[in-house]
Amino acid sequence: MAVELPIEVHDKLARISAITRRELASLAAEAVTDYVDRQLSIFEKIQEGFDDIRAGRVFSHEEVMAGMQAIIDRAEVKRAGKG
Repeated sequence: MAVELPIEVHDKLARISAITRRELASLAAEAVTDYVDRQLSIFEKIQEGFDDIRAGRVFSHEEVMAGMQAIIDRAEVKRAGKG
């Protein structure tokens, strides 16, 4: 696989290569791997969300807000007890 990079990106990658004394190709492969893993994780989580919706595993806005407020309230009580 060949990938064309904008010159600015290539130059930045070359600077990192020089600083870290790592091969340019190795850094590029690592960057692509990190990007692919991150994107795939996002897409999988989105799919899980759609699956939850289809299965009826959902909460109302009010339920979520009440849960968040309870977490905030507990944190404030805990923080006040430490002070």
